[in-house]
Amino acid sequence: ADGCLFLGRHAPADELRRLVADGFPVVHLGRRDELEGLAWVGADYVSASVEVVRHLAGLGHRRIVLVREDDEAPASTDREHGFLKGLEEAGLPGGPAAVFRSADPEHDLTAERLRGWLDDGVTAFVAEETDTGDAWRALHSAAHFVGIDCPRDASLALLGSPPPDLSDGPMPTGFDVPRPQLGAAAVRMLAALVAGEQATEPLVACAFRPGTTAGPPPAHH
Repeated sequence: ADGCLFLGRHAPADELRRLVADGFPVVHLGRRDELEGLAWVGADYVSASVEVVRHLAGLGHRRIVLVREDDEAPASTDREHGFLKGLEEAGLPGGPAAVFRSADPEHDLTAERLRGWLDDGVTAFVAEETDTGDAWRALHSAAHFVGIDCPRDASLALLGSPPPDLSDGPMPTGFDVPRPQLGAAAVRMLAALVAGEQATEPLVACAFRPGTTAGPPPAHH
């Protein structure tokens, strides 16, 4: 092989580091700037997440919570950074209370926890897309169990696309990950590296998706 593409939230760091040290042309799909010398292409999850929060704030929401998995994948870090930046720009409460991290969202995001947030005045919930889809699936399940009529009772948004088993439901407000554009950018970069050229690619923008799961907060809030 003349070169190699890696993708995934948890591509093996040791193998990537060894390939880079050997001078083998390799490109990672997704931000991996913690590995010095590794070429990568990535989506602009920060700006896209800011836009989703801006949309929710524009609808009138003043308390918003992010549900995310408990790992340090760069894609999750970027989404959280954008979410918190969006809250700050909108003048809304942020900090640790605005982010719910869980290694097992389906177990930890209970109906009682969701009811507690609603009682505390939270009117919108945002989940991240991951390879497992666990954060969105847990939020979706808890909302259904509690009997939330979305978006009448509360708004939901997804930073990415829903997992296949939930793709036939209402289209979630959020953004679409530009996978074809990312793939094309990665191939261009790898071809340049194989040819012995320097290559850079800008972050690829994500398209905002209005969806049907977000609306104004309930009147009593």
